[in-house]
Amino acid sequence: MLDLKWIRENPTALDAALARRKAAPLSSVVIALDEKKRSLQTELQATQARRNDAAKAIGKAKAAGEDADAIIAEVSKLKTSVQEMEAQERELVDEMDELLAGIPNVMKEDVPDGDDEADNVELRIIGDIPSFDFSPKEHYELGDALGLMDFETAAKMSGSRFVVTSGQIARLERALASFMLDVHTGEKGYVEVSPPVMVRDHALFGTGQLPKFEEDLYKIDTGSYMIPTGEVPLTNLVRDSIMSESELPKRFTAHTLCFRSEAGSAGKDTAGMLRQHQFAKVEMVSITTPEKSEEEHERMTACAEDILKRLELPYRVMVLCSGDTGFGARKTYDLEVWLPGQDTYREISSCSVCGDFQARRMKARYRPDGEKGTRFVHTLNGSGLAVGRTLIAVMENYQQADGSIVVPEVLRPYMGGLEVIGAQK
Repeated sequence: MLDLKWIRENPTALDAALARRKAAPLSSVVIALDEKKRSLQTELQATQARRNDAAKAIGKAKAAGEDADAIIAEVSKLKTSVQEMEAQERELVDEMDELLAGIPNVMKEDVPDGDDEADNVELRIIGDIPSFDFSPKEHYELGDALGLMDFETAAKMSGSRFVVTSGQIARLERALASFMLDVHTGEKGYVEVSPPVMVRDHALFGTGQLPKFEEDLYKIDTGSYMIPTGEVPLTNLVRDSIMSESELPKRFTAHTLCFRSEAGSAGKDTAGMLRQHQFAKVEMVSITTPEKSEEEHERMTACAEDILKRLELPYRVMVLCSGDTGFGARKTYDLEVWLPGQDTYREISSCSVCGDFQARRMKARYRPDGEKGTRFVHTLNGSGLAVGRTLIAVMENYQQADGSIVVPEVLRPYMGGLEVIGAQK
């Protein structure tokens, strides 16, 4: 959520920021509503003061033996006016809150302009694209031939966009998550967390999924929601808190299931497990000071990249353009891994710096050293990595002509020393 004071003082900057996202200007709407609310509040305060004075006058009139009926009638009328204005004020506050909640974050100046993902800018390519002396298969073809990936049974149980993995493929998926967590916690300074995967609406509002993206969420009968990303519970760990500067940065990581309805992806990536309703991610979240957030963004991205490097998977780093940057992000780097079966790069991680956008929604603050006042923290989040998509990348990049899959060296200790996953007998 943006600072209303900043909007009042920088209306042109707000409209320019919205224009970069191809959104209509809103500064005049916000400022007009704010002026209406402030004018009403001034009138309300004056009316309350007059009512209080009149109420005192009643006692004085009665003590002096004077007729107080007119004053009593005025107090009654003022009381009604106060109640009406208080109701109007609540309506205007709610209207302002709803308006501000729907305004996206202001992007950093170095985010490239563009309309959609076609305008994202490639920063670097890491690793060589593998060459095969056979036609490489997609992951679902490999998994089906191995007898370790079953979409048909999953569909019977749960519908489309689900999968059942088994045997060494299931173990490989578990190995990937364990490997990622071990690197992030053992070497990168992240604290492992096992959070709930069901949250209340205020947690999703805090990280920006609500109210704008409700259609992509799974809401259950209790009114709570299944998390679409581990970012939600991890970032909300600092909700309604005031931290000391010495506590920062805080870095959290978690391996969680995630749930998305994929409402806007009908007909897209329907084959295989690239876009599922239920999937696993190892998420990274950082809480830091404004002065350190840009540095932390680069650090977080490097942590995600290191996983890909150790797995020896070719990838590229993209900076998202203005038309593709998420609602709550100021700037985002996407890591795209090479998938031989598709003969293209596909996103495997997004690392975003959000500034104080989420912190304002969550009331997450810190007290700078030597100061009495508080400031909002800056929050960052990134996949380190999407486990299912990493499994896809390993299967496709490490496939052999006979359909077997070589286990990357760094994962072999997690696989009991297994070097190759072959067809099940």
